[in-house]
Amino acid sequence: MTHPKVEPKIESGEGKLASLPRATLVERRDVTDDLMVIKLVPDDGVFEFKPGQYCTLGKEGVERAYSIASAPHQDFLEVFVELVPDGELTPKMWRLNNGDTMSVRPRGKGVFTFKENFHHHLMLSTVTGVSPTISMIRHYLHENRQAHTFYVLLGASYCDEFTYDRELSELAVKYPNTVKFVPICSRPDETRNAGWAGTKGRVNSIFEGYLSKFNLPKDDTMIYACGHPGMIADSKEKADRAGWNFVEERFWKE
Repeated sequence: MTHPKVEPKIESGEGKLASLPRATLVERRDVTDDLMVIKLVPDDGVFEFKPGQYCTLGKEGVERAYSIASAPHQDFLEVFVELVPDGELTPKMWRLNNGDTMSVRPRGKGVFTFKENFHHHLMLSTVTGVSPTISMIRHYLHENRQAHTFYVLLGASYCDEFTYDRELSELAVKYPNTVKFVPICSRPDETRNAGWAGTKGRVNSIFEGYLSKFNLPKDDTMIYACGHPGMIADSKEKADRAGWNFVEERFWKE
């Protein structure tokens, strides 16, 4: 759940966090100057959650909620974080090194989870908003299931922000009937995106075309949207107007 200029607001205090379970940072991957993927291992080895839910992490008296990218069968919590320069928590997280700890609430929360009754799942996300999708797909494939299909539309301003594009591309090749992946670049003409030959535009502006392209049945399709509030609001308005099933996970402002 994180996005430039926004962080979920949770009131807390350093004394209160001291009594919570801890999780130790075991791996950090800096994607860009303001994006990183971290893996945390709960000190008690236990963290219960459903794919698509979020965890609540804390440091130095501040807590925030972050969507989980890892799946329940994995022995770590994987979180994709975007730096909020004037935020209260992410600058602290950017100073973390392997071996450092954060507080973690005992279990996951949230209702942005896999909707079992639908066989087609169109996943709309921007940058860090892809985390719930990654968790759901990893878990689904780990269970060796085949009755559902995930259509992942992942948008970013710059192609180096996709982060999970290699994993999703490989899964789309290995499980072509289960995973479809479309990375979408919204600023294809900028120097940073030199050589980009993929899909161009914004997720909310083109997803309706993919509903038609994939020939998705309205009564058996769920649309999920997670990421930038503007993307979600516009996608929701269009989906509601056309009568599609739609769920969302919004970022919360400071």
